[in-house]
Amino acid sequence: MHVMAGLLLDAVGRVLLAQRPAGKQLAGFWEFPGGKLELGETPLQGLVRELREELGIDVVHALALVRVPWRHDDHDLLLDAWRVSAWHGDPQSLEGQPLKWLAPATVEPMTLAPADRVILTALQQATNTRA
Repeated sequence: MHVMAGLLLDAVGRVLLAQRPAGKQLAGFWEFPGGKLELGETPLQGLVRELREELGIDVVHALALVRVPWRHDDHDLLLDAWRVSAWHGDPQSLEGQPLKWLAPATVEPMTLAPADRVILTALQQATNTRA
């Protein structure tokens, strides 16, 4: 399964996190918004669609950051994370999940879904490289 994750970075460098809802796998953990790639979509098309559906935004600029192969229980995933630096609209929780903005350096890794911890590390390394 190919899953897209959008790392929305605001003007002051904070990243947006969404909390997994009750009743879903890994409920209560925080993650980078996104979802499953549909048949025939490119990664960018899937990212744009997922962020429109989940947050009500239109992506203007995004660049691939890292791909994380992951095995969870009996499922193989490819988590494809993209830095989103420009979008139209104000991100809102269209699916009812709590959202929060945090500086990448202040995100507590153990609050994230396990695969998202790898993405956080890649984001922190990319942020430190640019500083």
